Amino acid sequence: MRITQGTFSYLPDLTDDEISAQIAYALENGWPCSVEFTDDPHPRNSYWEMWGLPMFDMTDPAAVLYEINECRRAYPNHYVRLTAYDARYGRQTTALSFLVQRPAEEPGFRLDREETSDRRVRVRVHPYALDRPQGDRYA
Repeated sequence: MRITQGTFSYLPDLTDDEISAQIAYALENGWPCSVEFTDDPHPRNSYWEMWGLPMFDMTDPAAVLYEINECRRAYPNHYVRLTAYDARYGRQTTALSFLVQRPAEEPGFRLDREETSDRRVRVRVHPYALDRPQGDRYA
């Protein structure tokens, strides 16, 4: 199952040149970039681990791509995403966010159905990745 989170999630994985072009676009708009990673891509898990600090003063797309590649090297079996922030509204607002790495195998999710009182049905999303301990969720 292919996780679809963020911009470009329905497209084939971006190449480094395409990622660099998106970084350049973000930097031209004055959006600082941040690199994040996780092994739990649940849709409600919006707070991923940060790779370093957000790059507020960065102006070179190659430097941001370098940080992405370092994160990829350190966490080869995790999801890695790039997030660009737009502070024009006076608060942290995500302007652009997309995956730059996926694990080789994405186990997907299942829906757990529970019938409750008065014929109500509750449905929960259960990621198969959570069946294994953190840090060992992907090959």
